[in-house]
Amino acid sequence: MPVYNAQILKIDAAETRRYAGLRKAQNFGEKNIRDACEEALLLIEVRGAWEVYDYCNQTVMSEPPFKIVGNSIIKHLDGCEKVICMAVTVGFEIEREINKKFERGEYLASVLLDAAATAAVEQASDLMEKNFAAKFSKDGYKMRWRFSPGYGDWDLTAQEKLFKISGAEQIGMSLTSAMMLEPRKSVTAIIGLYSIRNEELGMRNATCATCEKINCPMRK
Repeated sequence: MPVYNAQILKIDAAETRRYAGLRKAQNFGEKNIRDACEEALLLIEVRGAWEVYDYCNQTVMSEPPFKIVGNSIIKHLDGCEKVICMAVTVGFEIEREINKKFERGEYLASVLLDAAATAAVEQASDLMEKNFAAKFSKDGYKMRWRFSPGYGDWDLTAQEKLFKISGAEQIGMSLTSAMMLEPRKSVTAIIGLYSIRNEELGMRNATCATCEKINCPMRK
């Protein structure tokens, strides 16, 4: 499975403020937030993995096939012919430092570093999406935005299968029995790919009758 490694040069301070719950705290010192972002840059290790699969009849054609269940995710992937299953993490080191600060009673610094780590993993995910958009547009595809287990009515239990087929394990991620990702600052998601040609033909609601994959095992 392809592996994605990218360097984040700057962590978004506004997003860090938001994740820390300080958006409306106008008098809060900006220096504290900047310091947390700068410290986070020294601690994160961005790693990503991804794989592309055909998508047909609400099923990701992985091995074994992964049936998608949930109205919101099914609607989101409606008309898609392929999906990208992705995983990204910023590593364990920043998580360890967050915990150390908390144990030392440095509660504000711990909260701000945690928020900066969240901003970092979201930025890393956004960078992966931008790369995918550029890569797959050359093949005639457009993308839907990423969708993770737990969004809408897509049950968190879907995390187990998505974890396996995204290549998360090969970048050092693991999954708890409660379906939580480790390191904590990690993301798995699915991104739908739909044909620009089909969009131009008005074939958003593609069916087996309009699909060119005549040997697909899911064909009706």
